[in-house]
Amino acid sequence: MSLNLKGSMVALVTPFKNDKVDEGKLKELVEFHIENGTKAVIPCGTTGESATLSLAEHDRVVEVVTKIAKKRITVIAGSGSNNTKEAIRLTRHAKDVGADAALLISPYYNRPTQQGLYLHFKAVADAVDIPIVLYNIASRTGVNIEPETIAELAKIKNIVGVKEASGNLDQMSRIAQLCGDEFALISGDDSLTLPLMAIGGTGVISVVANIAPKDVADLVDSFLKGDLRHAKKMHYKLLPLIKAMFIETNPIPVKTAMGLMGMIEPGLRLPMCDMKPENLAKLRKALKDYGLLK
Repeated sequence: MSLNLKGSMVALVTPFKNDKVDEGKLKELVEFHIENGTKAVIPCGTTGESATLSLAEHDRVVEVVTKIAKKRITVIAGSGSNNTKEAIRLTRHAKDVGADAALLISPYYNRPTQQGLYLHFKAVADAVDIPIVLYNIASRTGVNIEPETIAELAKIKNIVGVKEASGNLDQMSRIAQLCGDEFALISGDDSLTLPLMAIGGTGVISVVANIAPKDVADLVDSFLKGDLRHAKKMHYKLLPLIKAMFIETNPIPVKTAMGLMGMIEPGLRLPMCDMKPENLAKLRKALKDYGLLK
């Protein structure tokens, strides 16, 4: 399947207003990323607070983002679940409304075996003919997709890549070695984008790109063009801002930052809650130091 998974891709926040999805702001954010060099938007991922969206809201967010994108930017819809039938339904909906691909997190809480993981992803891929990107983040799910399992999944025609957020470059190297260049290895950690690209990664699904899309795109595009010096410069420029995005659980800091910057109302849904005052002060300083706040 032909799908370009190179470049800066954003794990899009879901803006709320009065505890409802703010579709107007959602549309503004998609346009913002089209204008600022982002290659793909990912609605309904972890950063999009998919865990606290109702199924109807989940469907609607994917539909709105896809509709406004109008194929001007790639849409990779979050459609994972720890219930295989639900993951199939969400993925089928993503295809039906015109999303270009689906991002499937590994099943969380029920802690499947490696064989269970393989069968889960295979079932979704067999049921819905859409490009699928795996999402490996054991710190959230409780289970790691081992490189050998990813290599077996890569043999399935429409499983085309993995968002790797294990934080383990040894594991990422093994995935690149086992899966080859045709399989997209995408950073799921902003701070590891440059190191991952050095071992064969194609880009990043980024949190910090929500607030600094041009700079993240500049980093990735510079590396892809062979300008390592500039890519390294952008890596170190972004690093303090990246660290600020994770001083509390994502997406609390990035949505708070977007609120401070006037991009959205910084509404969160429980169990996500407002930042501690001392962390809010650190976030404000990081935004000011970066030039995003006066």
